[in-house]
Amino acid sequence: MSLSHPKYWPSWFVVALVYGLGRLPFPLIWALGTALGRLSYLFAGSRRLVGRRNLEICLPEATPRERERILRAQFGWLGVAAFCQGVGWGASRARLARVVKIRNRERIDAYIAEGRPVIVLVPHFVGLELGGAAFTALVHSGVYMYQRIRNPVVDRQVRRARQQYGSVSIERHDDLRGLVREMKKGTPFFYLPDQDGGRRGLFVPFCGVAASTVPMLGRFAAMTGAVVIPTFARFLPRGRGLELIFDPPLENFPSGDRTADTLRMNQVIEARIHTMPEQYFWVHRRFKTRPPGEAPIYPAKRRRR
Repeated sequence: MSLSHPKYWPSWFVVALVYGLGRLPFPLIWALGTALGRLSYLFAGSRRLVGRRNLEICLPEATPRERERILRAQFGWLGVAAFCQGVGWGASRARLARVVKIRNRERIDAYIAEGRPVIVLVPHFVGLELGGAAFTALVHSGVYMYQRIRNPVVDRQVRRARQQYGSVSIERHDDLRGLVREMKKGTPFFYLPDQDGGRRGLFVPFCGVAASTVPMLGRFAAMTGAVVIPTFARFLPRGRGLELIFDPPLENFPSGDRTADTLRMNQVIEARIHTMPEQYFWVHRRFKTRPPGEAPIYPAKRRRR
């Protein structure tokens, strides 16, 4: 079916709306997104419960009142991220440079100049999408794993936006040889590791709790000889833009022990969470898959009739 079919007109309207919002001044995007996000907190029943449970697990040292403050702020930043979605859609490099501040880029530029394979380790902080657009526009085109979106109109737009500065997408279920070839050509690999790994994941501690984790970071690094650079996107307060921060590369990595390597990756993410807890993606069911015999962490989802 053609994407011009009337069935897809509502989707095209949403794409146009997101694109239009992305053209607004960034402080206005921040204000509107924060207001809508905080309002959505009142209606996001199941997501609010998931976020609250994750914070209980991952920040046990915080008081219930402090965790609730973090959760409310999280929904505000989720609203900002939603309104920012269109900023990178067709944005010029000049605009992205005004909005996004690149911190410590010398840590990655040296390896790219050498032609060495690089894994950009990017956890799920809410500024990830805008940070990714800025990376490809201002630092280097990259290669990333892509999971097709069910709506073909949205899928087309998101893919075009991510590829506008020369980035390469690899389908999540494709042969990994294409990914390895790109990395060995010097194309940085944008890797998002911190979601529930399902039954194929490796159970290692995340914030002190066994979490199913995809144990591929060490394997990718070993296959390609890549250096791993933890990278974090952080929204600045009051609409002042976003920071894309390159932390020091992991030393003596990989170790050859996939459990130790996967645990180290989780520890790197945990350390950064404590510096900006309001902006981590708490509404994801990170502990959905439990070790055999252990009780579920989240309440069962209600089935729609």
